[in-house]
Amino acid sequence: MMIRFYAVSTAIYLAAALAEIAGCFAFWAWLRQDKSAGWLIPGLLSLTLFAYLLTRIDVNAAGRAYAAYGGLYIVTSLAWLWLAEGIRPNGRDAAGAGLAIAGALVILVGTQMTR
Repeated sequence: MMIRFYAVSTAIYLAAALAEIAGCFAFWAWLRQDKSAGWLIPGLLSLTLFAYLLTRIDVNAAGRAYAAYGGLYIVTSLAWLWLAEGIRPNGRDAAGAGLAIAGALVILVGTQMTR
């Protein structure tokens, strides 16, 4: 049961992170890279999907879901940096991501222990 909780939570968090990053990148592209305003439509849809996905996390409070999400968001953002923007993360990026994942795990484990 616990393994399923962590697997499902991780999948949802990763999907939410991709949706949030893609949505925010659409606005970035429009405002910072002179892309057309047409980028905003998929961006808004992506941000809506992001918000919906976070409601699917099985925790007892929204703030806890958001706090744990932060760790996976950081890792996914660094993957985006590398894969989409062509900038390879450095050692400090990796160390920070590791700390963020550790924090997210503490929150998720604590959530399950208080049920």
